[in-house]
Amino acid sequence: MSALARLGHACARSLRRTLAIAHKELRQLARDRLSIGLVAGIPALQLVLFGFAINMDVRGVPTAVLDHSHSAISRRLVGELAATQTFRIDRSIEEESEGFRLLATSQVGAVVVIPSDFARRFYRGRGAQISILADASDPTVASAVALSGQGFGQDLAARMQPFATGAASAARRLVPGDRDAFGPQSEIVLPEPLRVEVLPFYNPERRTAVFVVPGLVGVILTMTMMLMTALALVRERERGTFEFLIATPVSRLEVMLGKILPYLAVGFVQVALVLALGVFLFSVPIRGSLVELAAGTLPFLAAMLAMGLVVSSASRSQFQAMQLSFFFFLPSMLLSGFMFPFDAMPRAAQWIGSVLPLTHYLRIVRGIVIKGASLGDLGAEVAAIGAFLAGALALAAATFRKRL
Repeated sequence: MSALARLGHACARSLRRTLAIAHKELRQLARDRLSIGLVAGIPALQLVLFGFAINMDVRGVPTAVLDHSHSAISRRLVGELAATQTFRIDRSIEEESEGFRLLATSQVGAVVVIPSDFARRFYRGRGAQISILADASDPTVASAVALSGQGFGQDLAARMQPFATGAASAARRLVPGDRDAFGPQSEIVLPEPLRVEVLPFYNPERRTAVFVVPGLVGVILTMTMMLMTALALVRERERGTFEFLIATPVSRLEVMLGKILPYLAVGFVQVALVLALGVFLFSVPIRGSLVELAAGTLPFLAAMLAMGLVVSSASRSQFQAMQLSFFFFLPSMLLSGFMFPFDAMPRAAQWIGSVLPLTHYLRIVRGIVIKGASLGDLGAEVAAIGAFLAGALALAAATFRKRL
């Protein structure tokens, strides 16, 4: 037999062995229902989430109105602003302090302030002005509010013009030669019957780092806390060290708490590290209390560690634990408002995002760090995280078994 024939037979035998191994792996994969589900589920999840979440066209920004004028023209103005579809008029308030509180707690993204002399100045041509206080902690939302307020302000002024003239000043029709009567630049009758001033709060420069760095605290904790806890337990099962826990008189609850407690300290170290780097590298201001931030971080850390226990109970290998963690992490990152404006998402996506603890923790950390809000003002967000924590602990207790 020639050397060429021997080489051909060797290649054929090698190919048969390779195909046999591939057939064995395929059959093993087919028996693993969880892996089959992840193979189809991850692409579908990514497609759906990215399709719904990636929307930079900000519409329906929650808006509060402080109307000191209480006139027909001010009510018409509010209706015109709502017609732009950028603003969603959610509530009417009576005090400026309430507007600041709503902005600090992220319950609204803008507050429209109409002064008491708005109608009088408008009809007299004295240059009526309204103010829109915008939450600039999210630069995307702030830019949309500024564009709508300033750009549409001119259109609103044209449609609400009390003196329908094409002249530069409405007073030209009333007082011929008003330049001679009032000087080179009229100060009594202004060419703009309506002016919209947008005032950005908390991040007037609209720096992206101010918005992103506090949000990274929650994203990093979501990824690391859940994954580290899940992998730690699954690794013990794979190495056989979990048998030592089975032989001890330690209860399931004690095992769960013992696994969680060390990672709480790790989580607080990560929070301190991210904030310190944000301050020194990106000049991110910390306006609130770090003690209150720590108190708001504790239930979020516990919720993520509890989810790690749930993932470990459903996983038989570290690879499966990583895949299941990704299933929870991806929706959290996309639907929480970290990357894309929360108010720009469809209503169904917002409902899903409202269940995720990262959505509420981002409001806590940004409210305290950027806006200087107190933890008491953010009590609703803490309660939402607490409800998720209770559900995750109940699920972990039901699925965690002290056995191989």
